[in-house]
Amino acid sequence: MDKEKEIEIVNKFFLKRIIDRVIFELLSAKKRVEALNRLCHDYKNTLNSDYMIELKSLNSDYQKIASFLKREGAPNECYVISRNKAVDGKQLPLDEALKEVVGYGMPSIVSCIEGKLAYFEAEQEIGSPPRFIVKREE
Repeated sequence: MDKEKEIEIVNKFFLKRIIDRVIFELLSAKKRVEALNRLCHDYKNTLNSDYMIELKSLNSDYQKIASFLKREGAPNECYVISRNKAVDGKQLPLDEALKEVVGYGMPSIVSCIEGKLAYFEAEQEIGSPPRFIVKREE
């Protein structure tokens, strides 16, 4: 786990009112799952919707999502915060990370450009889970 990267992701993409609490939870081995659970059904009250672009047409093809992110400037490596323990807290090749999280059914954030570009997938309820590009220009 990279504390600095996780703090930057939370500071740039989460709602201001819960930033301190989410950082505390993410950095605590016992509370980390609570921070990740905030991204399940309640992600609209957790992430800043000003930076979220819903992906409807790309659906569940991780390769198309990777291509889209690369066109937006994503490098080959990314950082993952996820309920998928196999990839949570790891720096991975973008394609590998997306292959693991797209369609997993639980929330994940794949940070491509720290604090500027990420992929977010919420928990799957009925049908495809909500999927977003999280992009911040400043």
